[in-house]
Amino acid sequence: MAELQLDEMNAMHFDVLKEIANIGAGNATTALSKMLNAKVDMKVPCIQFMEFKELAEGIGGAENLVVGILLTLDTGIDGMMMFVLESSSAEQIVNLLMGKSGKLDEFSEMDLSALQEIGNIIAGSYLSAISAFTNMTITASVPYLSIDMAGAILSVPAIEFSKISDKALLIETEFGDKDTIINGYFILIPTLDAFTTIFSALGLA
Repeated sequence: MAELQLDEMNAMHFDVLKEIANIGAGNATTALSKMLNAKVDMKVPCIQFMEFKELAEGIGGAENLVVGILLTLDTGIDGMMMFVLESSSAEQIVNLLMGKSGKLDEFSEMDLSALQEIGNIIAGSYLSAISAFTNMTITASVPYLSIDMAGAILSVPAIEFSKISDKALLIETEFGDKDTIINGYFILIPTLDAFTTIFSALGLA
């Protein structure tokens, strides 16, 4: 099985990734609606490959304060997944979940636990989409939550995977109810072997 290079990916490969992203968003919509006990809409307005050095700009700039939920993939495919929310969006989703309003001075332990669970649900929804598409069993670690500048948070996967790949898949998502729209970013950083495995399972590699 020849290793697929990212610059060799064609429109068909990209269409498959878009479809996986849309199914993942659909899965997340259902899960979040149950969690919030309210109708939640989610869509995928943008999906693109970016170099690690461009990722921070893609989510608002290296000094933008964000909440990042990081999971490592260890069964089926290797790599990392991250769900990132700007701090203002994290506040909105905490208020939505907790039935609160207004600006938060800081996140409580309960707020952080809720954000971690939401990140876990959304990341798990995308993993389920990949698993359903490929008939592969893919598992991830317990999520790790961090609040820091985007550049600092993204340095973790950059250091871990820069020797293997210099690109990541960035999926911008929009979700919320009729009154609140929240922007989030789902980042998939698989090894090149993982991309090859995914596309081979679909007969595209």
